[in-house]
Amino acid sequence: MRTITYTLAFTFFFAVWGSLAQNDSAVSEQPKNRTWRFAVAGDSRNCGDLIMPAIARSAASNNARFYWHLGDLRAIYDFDEDMLQAAKLRAQHLSISTYESSAWDDFSKNQVGPFGEIPFFLGIGNHETVSGLKTREQFLVYFADLLDRKELREQRVKDDTPGVMRGPLRAYFHWVADGIDFIYLDNATADQFDDAQMKWFEDRLANDMKDQSIRTVVVGMHKALSYSKSQGHSMNESPAGEASGRSAYKSLLKLHNEAHKAVYVLASHSHFYMDDIFDTPYWHSNGGVLPGWIVGTAGAHRYPLPEGSGPNAKTNVYGYLLGTVNASDGLGTIQFSFQEIKEADIPQSVVNAYTDQFVHWCFAENTDAKSNGAAAEQ
Repeated sequence: MRTITYTLAFTFFFAVWGSLAQNDSAVSEQPKNRTWRFAVAGDSRNCGDLIMPAIARSAASNNARFYWHLGDLRAIYDFDEDMLQAAKLRAQHLSISTYESSAWDDFSKNQVGPFGEIPFFLGIGNHETVSGLKTREQFLVYFADLLDRKELREQRVKDDTPGVMRGPLRAYFHWVADGIDFIYLDNATADQFDDAQMKWFEDRLANDMKDQSIRTVVVGMHKALSYSKSQGHSMNESPAGEASGRSAYKSLLKLHNEAHKAVYVLASHSHFYMDDIFDTPYWHSNGGVLPGWIVGTAGAHRYPLPEGSGPNAKTNVYGYLLGTVNASDGLGTIQFSFQEIKEADIPQSVVNAYTDQFVHWCFAENTDAKSNGAAAEQ
């Protein structure tokens, strides 16, 4: 496959980032002592061009203040079925080179676009770093407008990290909204979290530990931290990931136990919905269980549930996690609920663009889990 060549140097983007910010809504300026909501999901490859517009419409109806994507935008290692269908209906052949050069354009148009004025926070996943096809550096360049949103740019200034405004953007970031520190960690490659990212993360938590205005920390990432119920498809996939994921988890436990902050951990990577993901023998024996969710349900090919998933786990579903912030309770609590997207929820304009038959295919056939859930009945 032909690797996309980017001719624009990073230095060019450093000079123009300020003009690239997209949908710079004041997420960080929510009124105090009120309830508000946000939406989260990852893994929007394969059929994401159909599912994400439905998520956008549902998120808007729930008055979500922002959408947080947990990575894996397009398949990259192979064609996305929605892009193949679109080309077929145009009577065009989608070549490998055309697919590789247009996949992220397609994501921006068909998945980010439907969110309109809802702020869109973008995380990196392993499919953004497929060896020989995509790199982290290409991701940072292409999505510089989303990674340098007003909220993130202003947060970097507030953090006053030496040299941060002169250096390149990073795929890990954070922003604070209404006493909640939202942190995204980059574990898109097997070497992560590396020492630099761990130091940055520990610095953030040390600040949250002493900052009385921070009541809650929500950490999002692509792969779940080590020793979850989805251990076989998580940071346990590599020695470096297993060790650093365990270290990050223990740091969050310390924050919760010593500073009494509310802590929530969100991930995708596994293409199903699961709650209580750290309710495992390992964490019961090694410090305690933090609230955690997997929500890899934004369009990707669905996976069978692993053994011990728990009574609330679901596969052969699409949807997103809706977080409801209870700002007035003084405890920093957030209630999370899974919002399922049904076949009937796909906007008619999307159905018209892809056909009823293909929409049904995405719900009935985009799965390896037919024995693990009733995909064909949806």
